[in-house]
Amino acid sequence: MALASQKDFFSGLMFTAVGGAFAWGATTYEVGEGARMGPGYFPLMLGILLVILGIIVTFNSFKAGPPGGDRIGAFAWRPLGFVLGANLAFGALLVGLPALGIPAMGFIVSIYALVLIASMARKGSSLKESLILATLLAIGSYGAFVYLLNLQFPVWPAFLSN
Repeated sequence: MALASQKDFFSGLMFTAVGGAFAWGATTYEVGEGARMGPGYFPLMLGILLVILGIIVTFNSFKAGPPGGDRIGAFAWRPLGFVLGANLAFGALLVGLPALGIPAMGFIVSIYALVLIASMARKGSSLKESLILATLLAIGSYGAFVYLLNLQFPVWPAFLSN
């Protein structure tokens, strides 16, 4: 039986492995039952569903098609680096890293940094559209987390709050 899609095959294996690890990790918590769910019930069920999805995707990768078709391309290092770097910068700016001399810059500045750094993952990204997106995300996030959910964390840098 020839492999029709390398992408689907390896995606299915990844789903199966991650779902299995997730479900196995959930068993360290009390699972309970459907009527009386414990803290491990939802992660266990989610892991099992991910394993089932992974098995289905893996088997579908052998369906009819050209042998070795739908190959996996080159690894996209640029998007990976910028997206991971954007998330790390968001966390570092939100809470600050005093050991490295980075003060807490607050929620709004962290969101702008997140969007601007992550936008560099795409070649030809526009600063104007990134600033518009960052503004919309900052307004929406402020409305959702600070105004509606009433979460308590610094919104602005400490030197602007005083």
